[in-house]
Amino acid sequence: MFGFLNLHKPLQLTSHDCVAKVRRLLRQKRVGHGGTLDPLAEGVLPMAVGPATRLLPYLPGEKQYQAIIRFGVRTDSDDLAGEVLESRIVADLTLAAVEQLLPDFLGEIEQIPPQYSAIQVNGKRLYELARAGITQAVPSRRVTIDDLKVLGWRSGEQPELDLQITCGEGTYIRALARDLGDRLGTGATLAGLVRQRSGGMALENSVGLTALEKIAEAGESIPLIPPEEALGHLPTVRLNSELEKRWFHGQRLLLPDLPVGVALIASDLDPVKCLGVAVVTPEDHGTVLRPKVVLN
Repeated sequence: MFGFLNLHKPLQLTSHDCVAKVRRLLRQKRVGHGGTLDPLAEGVLPMAVGPATRLLPYLPGEKQYQAIIRFGVRTDSDDLAGEVLESRIVADLTLAAVEQLLPDFLGEIEQIPPQYSAIQVNGKRLYELARAGITQAVPSRRVTIDDLKVLGWRSGEQPELDLQITCGEGTYIRALARDLGDRLGTGATLAGLVRQRSGGMALENSVGLTALEKIAEAGESIPLIPPEEALGHLPTVRLNSELEKRWFHGQRLLLPDLPVGVALIASDLDPVKCLGVAVVTPEDHGTVLRPKVVLN
């Protein structure tokens, strides 16, 4: 098997749990996922099967989420899975006050990941340290949030906001909820999360584990997305038979020998699709196509 699977991860399972289940269902050892989802989150979990696991880093980076943010609550994990650090009534909080601050979170911003996250510090995952009672200083990182759209608002002692977030890789929605609550002075935590898009895949086209199990048991064709389709956002370089031989030997190909145009030449260091993935890079003797992933 060779391709990508648009899996709908259910609640309560970790991303690693899903990998293990897909391995068993498809009877494949080489299965990986592109972007962790927390157990309390559901939605699109891009998965790769077979040699496609090597292509996971080249899937589109944009993601879209639908989040529920609850105000008046702070937790140590920045979601409802954690220990409640503070809970208070903030019934006077208005949607107008929230909307006034949302533009401050657009664009490229600094964000400190949650203590309970998979980031490694000195060889240890942050969540491992947090579970051991060790609080670690976490350096901020630059992330990009392209769009924030209010979908709903529920007033009450602890109001809730339904928010759609379109963002780049590495963005923590739990941290966004926490920081928004801090800015408002009310505190906030993530109360629900659905990933609607990731890796170029959409929730409406995803397949659940139960459906996948029925497909596998019936011996039907697994709905894998071909690599050519999954990497369709990358420029394509087509090689003749002679250049193909050199490519499969891992050789760098001089750009003047390639059937490419000005647009590709201008995309310095951007990946391109070419019987795998390569990057266009300038070198002393000319511009070359350097293989990154070679697929036979």
